[in-house]
Amino acid sequence: MFDHPDYDAHEKVLMVEDAASGLKAIIAVHSTALGAAAGGCRLWAYDSGVAALGDALRLSRGMSYKNAMANLPMGGGKAVILGPVLPDRREAVLEAFGRAVDSLDGQYITAEDVGVSVADMKIVARTTGYVSGLDAAIGKSGGDPSPFTARGVRVGIEAAVKSRLGRSDLAGIRVAVQGLGHVGSYLCEELFNLGARLVVADINAERVSEMRDRFRAESVPVKDILLQAVDVVAPCALGGAISEDVVRQLQATIVAGAANNQLLTPQAGVILGERGILYAPDYVINAGGIIMVAGEISGHNDEAHIQAQVDAIGPRLADIFARAKSANVITNVVADSMARDKIAAAKARTKVTEAA
Repeated sequence: MFDHPDYDAHEKVLMVEDAASGLKAIIAVHSTALGAAAGGCRLWAYDSGVAALGDALRLSRGMSYKNAMANLPMGGGKAVILGPVLPDRREAVLEAFGRAVDSLDGQYITAEDVGVSVADMKIVARTTGYVSGLDAAIGKSGGDPSPFTARGVRVGIEAAVKSRLGRSDLAGIRVAVQGLGHVGSYLCEELFNLGARLVVADINAERVSEMRDRFRAESVPVKDILLQAVDVVAPCALGGAISEDVVRQLQATIVAGAANNQLLTPQAGVILGERGILYAPDYVINAGGIIMVAGEISGHNDEAHIQAQVDAIGPRLADIFARAKSANVITNVVADSMARDKIAAAKARTKVTEAA
């Protein structure tokens, strides 16, 4: 693990196997400098254990950066459950996962992610109190952070459109949405309500049909969605969608979506910059969900307050875009540097406190 390319001085990585339930999981705690490590639990059928480890390491680091950039008092962590999980074993697997989370004594707070629902998290909560995203009192979300994530991505797209295209509205702006899960579907609604024209794709044909009916969206095959002649490409599926090859073929002028780890390689970001395509760093634009979770954890769960924090994603991205342009560097490099500085400052404050 220590030689893994995605290992980044993580504070703790817990490998979990529970023979009774069949659970196999990895919990990665990247940093607790700003507070308890917070991040969702993903259930996915990985090609290998090595692939699952890489995902946990990358995603947990991304959560540290995401929480730092959103000015949240939380560190970064992530969990992955290796699938598939048979339906008749799911409840036992989730309860065993809860026990694993509980063993960390609050160093990691979990929530839903890809392949895991709010209902699943309620099962996890039977065996640990370190679960978020369950509070149905936050607006109409029922504890689901997806609407807040989608709102933040929409706000981020507005900031990117203003920066790159000089437009203060989304009327007539063409957006290609890759992935129509909870966040992607809510994003389509947000964009449609502001007059955007949608092109969509998903492996779930029913979701595609629903988006066509509700939002007059154009549909294309999944393999073609990122290469459409649109203004904005919004990756909202799994990470790594923006490869070097894809970047070279992009017709959009903006990449701004909800997926984590959108850039497959650092070089993909370099090529985006060389081609003049504006990239909204994923962990900045998709922070709406974790902002909601932070509100729930802290007890500041007034919907208007949370929405105001989510809406601050727009000005935050505008600042990153301006810094990148001024320094003639790519946006993700600027964001990474800002996040690392925030985490380093928190560590320094902790050392001063301990010394005192």
